[in-house]
Amino acid sequence: MNSEEEFYDAVTGFDSDNSSGDFSEANHKVAEMLDLDPHQSNRTGKHNGETEIQENGIKRHRTSLPAPMFSRSDFSVWSILKKCIGLELSKITMPIVFNEPLSFLQRITEYMEHIYLINKACSHADPLERMQAVAAFAVSAVASQWERTGKPFNPLLGETYELTREDLGFRFISEQVSHHPPISAFYSEGLNKDFIFHGSIYPKLKFWGKSIEAEPRGTITLELLKHNEAYTWTNPTCCVHNVIIGKLWLEQYGTVEIVNHSTGDKCVLNFKPCGLFGKELHRVEGYIQDKNRKKLCVIYGKWTECLWCTDPTTYETYKKNEKRGGEQKKLKPSEDVIKSENDEADDMPEVQDTVQFIPGSKLLWRINSRPPNSSQMYNFTSFAVSLNELEKGMEAILAPTDCRLRPDIRNMENGNMDVASKEKERLEEKQRAARKERAKDEVEWHTRWFHQGTNPYTGTSDWLYSGGYFDRNFSDCPDIY
Repeated sequence: MNSEEEFYDAVTGFDSDNSSGDFSEANHKVAEMLDLDPHQSNRTGKHNGETEIQENGIKRHRTSLPAPMFSRSDFSVWSILKKCIGLELSKITMPIVFNEPLSFLQRITEYMEHIYLINKACSHADPLERMQAVAAFAVSAVASQWERTGKPFNPLLGETYELTREDLGFRFISEQVSHHPPISAFYSEGLNKDFIFHGSIYPKLKFWGKSIEAEPRGTITLELLKHNEAYTWTNPTCCVHNVIIGKLWLEQYGTVEIVNHSTGDKCVLNFKPCGLFGKELHRVEGYIQDKNRKKLCVIYGKWTECLWCTDPTTYETYKKNEKRGGEQKKLKPSEDVIKSENDEADDMPEVQDTVQFIPGSKLLWRINSRPPNSSQMYNFTSFAVSLNELEKGMEAILAPTDCRLRPDIRNMENGNMDVASKEKERLEEKQRAARKERAKDEVEWHTRWFHQGTNPYTGTSDWLYSGGYFDRNFSDCPDIY
């Protein structure tokens, strides 16, 4: 059972857009279509247009994809990648065999899977506890990538994705605002006006012979409106190993700095590289310091499992004892330990952690369990399985540029690989032709829902939400499909 349920079973939305305090009739209709709960479902993934409704009124999400994942075993990866060593992969046309049936805009939306951590941050009166929750949210945002070795589809210029979740208390909109370089901008807000979460992401992909590396670029910003606080950070580097031969595996590494621009507090998280013998694989270690650089607490764990925090003195004592060869206590899924440290214990999946537990630590976050058939669904989480679901009537409400309407992704999800490949080529060619036509007529591309500006907290270039999407005036959206 997921801890999101405990917080948000009955959460409803109140506002329709920045410019209005009313939750409009149109937005209620959208919420009815898009408000889906992946954790309370027995659906089979059939696209019959019939949506099951629970007794509490929350619509059930599908729990599986329409078709199982295809086999990549007969495909020669090297035949494609040997020409790409050291090159920027965003400019290389890749075969569909590399993909998973989601757009990168939908992958970004997976940041919201652990939104209960944002709401925990909003609920805390202590700024240290707020930073702890924000740090856990930042780590959880990359957790869904664990074992996800498929590449999301590159969004087409002007492509969008929206998600409204009344049960979880948020709505989300993203747009592909640039093609070269590829830049995805997103904006999310709490339906009860408690937070704003926004940013722009343009990962730089490179192939290094045995691995593909995605270097993150772009700022992520979280505003806690009740506390008048803003936090910013950048994601760690992601690397997929053994793309030529052997079992694919993924790691995150690099330093992530989360800054509270209101208090001056900072959280420094070190996503450790695997190392020669794999000892540091998936490990995250860091600390929270105040504006005077005094360490307030230490954070440790794995981005694939869980995150804990303890006071610096306890941590240093434990580490010294570890160096001296003292006996270590490995964390077990003990109900007593977890309940004493975290009141959401009943909603945590019962998994065997491999993190060395330091007595007295507080549990900040634990990864959600995945569907039992996840390996046959590109290793999607329950949340990810729901993202491309297209219910009956949605097409009349969504923007015509929404990812759910992309024919290549839809056909891949349905198992029609040949059609999906042809549609992917058609869409890419259509995009190239449109770009040539604009160049010929000297017409500049204009984004629809975001504009380029300056991040008010970092002073760096950023893409900011222009507003108006949820007014649902889609008359001037581009024809990209």
